[in-house]
Amino acid sequence: MSNPVDPGAYSRSQSALRPLAIDVISVQSQVVYGRVGNNVAVPALQAQGLTVATVPTVMFSNTPHYSTFHGGAIPAEWFGGYLSDLFARDALSALQAVITGYMGDPQQIRLLADWIVKVIALRPTLQVVMDPVLGDHDTGQYVSPDMAQAYQRYLLPLANGLTPNGFELQQLTGLSATDIDSVVSAARHLLVGRTQWVVVTSAAPAEWPDNQMLVAVVTRDEQKILSHARIDATPKGTGDLFGATLTGRLLAGASIFEAASYACDQLISALQLTYQMQSAELLLPPDMGSG
Repeated sequence: MSNPVDPGAYSRSQSALRPLAIDVISVQSQVVYGRVGNNVAVPALQAQGLTVATVPTVMFSNTPHYSTFHGGAIPAEWFGGYLSDLFARDALSALQAVITGYMGDPQQIRLLADWIVKVIALRPTLQVVMDPVLGDHDTGQYVSPDMAQAYQRYLLPLANGLTPNGFELQQLTGLSATDIDSVVSAARHLLVGRTQWVVVTSAAPAEWPDNQMLVAVVTRDEQKILSHARIDATPKGTGDLFGATLTGRLLAGASIFEAASYACDQLISALQLTYQMQSAELLLPPDMGSG
């Protein structure tokens, strides 16, 4: 015969335990197979000594470019519940940053924005680093047309920093961003409210030097154009790795210029390893997080 359980005693014992101290919450896609979204952000952040909680926006078998593909967006009720239960578990008292990536639909964007407002009230120094995923120069837009408007209305005003690529910068601002000067000008249009910096990846492809790519780091008072090697490997998830690595470096006390440069170096190391191993998915170097 089993011993009867006293639910009250269990609740009292649980209340005496300290909640897990979470440093970063990563809100983006998740896959069973592959290295995109949370699957790449978590190891990149953990390599920098940070404790990470994930909130998936979509759950896919793999990225859609494979011949078979299953899954979809997390239902709004589930997604909202994932967020609210972090409050219910008292899991946010040590939170330093929220990073966002691929979102499933505009309703998720509204739910996330409402939640971030509440978290900022609890943690005024919270860093919100946002990758407004909409598409890319080579693939065009791969989310619904109303996603850009949802970002503009709900999420962008809450970001400390943004990491759009050149295509996404044009979609969010409605401005041409074909050369470096116009990229910097368009980025400055996003520097309103809480937003202190914009890092534009794959900036101004027409101006790339031979075998190089450009990244524009823009603040209200300063800009710096970074150049890094162009590796002959195109795995998915590079933007997710870049944003997570940059965030980790910011939390370690680096300036946005230092953090962006470090993230570029780490990304190149990952792409070189991916190319050397002829891997179908992004590989992370074993020494990631050092330096």
